[in-house]
Amino acid sequence: MKNNRVLSLIGLATKAGKTVSGEFSTEKSVKTGKGLLVIVAEDASENTKKKFRNMCSFYEVPIFFFSDKESLGRAMGKEYRACLAVQDENFAKAIVRAIESCETSGIAVQDHFREVTKMITVGKGAQRAVKDYMLTRYACYLIAQNGDPKKEEIAFAQSYFAVQTRKQELIEERISLIERTEARGRLRESEKRLSQNIYERGVDDAGFGRIRSKGDQALFGGYTTQEMKERLGVKDGRPLADFLPTLSIAAKNLAAEMTNYNVEEKDLRGERDITGEHVQNNRSVRDMLGQRGIQPENLPPAEDIKKLERRVKSQEKKLAAQSGKLPDSEEGC
Repeated sequence: MKNNRVLSLIGLATKAGKTVSGEFSTEKSVKTGKGLLVIVAEDASENTKKKFRNMCSFYEVPIFFFSDKESLGRAMGKEYRACLAVQDENFAKAIVRAIESCETSGIAVQDHFREVTKMITVGKGAQRAVKDYMLTRYACYLIAQNGDPKKEEIAFAQSYFAVQTRKQELIEERISLIERTEARGRLRESEKRLSQNIYERGVDDAGFGRIRSKGDQALFGGYTTQEMKERLGVKDGRPLADFLPTLSIAAKNLAAEMTNYNVEEKDLRGERDITGEHVQNNRSVRDMLGQRGIQPENLPPAEDIKKLERRVKSQEKKLAAQSGKLPDSEEGC
């Protein structure tokens, strides 16, 4: 099952024009920085394995020895292939995340992602069998939701599924839920990076807590993190950000990203200098909000982010059930 899933992903990436294969093309892809992942068949020659193992180690490109030359070639719609390179991280991530979403939701991948074979016309009217993929509506939805919204096709697909699956008021509610959960996720990442930056510059966990609280105090008009938790009725042991509205979460994230940038760019060290930087950035963000008449400390609390995340998962399971399953027959294979 796992092997088939990997081969299916290779086929999808190839169909999108995001892979190269053969020793020459794979080597060129790695050396030019285009190759993001190298896969070498387990039955490739020892010289080939050694060559790409050393090359990938030097250029710091992940390498996996997987399957056999015949299977890799068949997955790519070609003959035997001893090696290949994947050249589009976003495409690969979108498919992987989509399949992982199925698995983590307790949904059978094969019910929604099915590898099939179709015939295409080649030169002089001849036909050749190539791999293709049959997807349920839910599979298409997952791919769209995990794709890059900057791409027109993905943006259109995301909009289509939103409009088709909910009435307007439910669409607005879901978008709001997703925006807030995504904003919270970005804040987690920026604060994780800030914690690492601070630790590498001589500040311990307690110091990070003090720096973050000083930043909150600057952002929330003099209220410390603990005081804001009391204002919003947040229980001890729960992060303040889990109960902040999206705007406040985004404000904290912007200040944290600014601090990360300047700490790295200026190589700031020690709790005092980093605290000063973080406080200044939070004040700048507060001033920007103030120009629009917004005082973040006066914004009402939002629903517990944990409840929202459970609601989003529940809605996705309902959508999966409503989309149906692929037929059990081998028709089209």
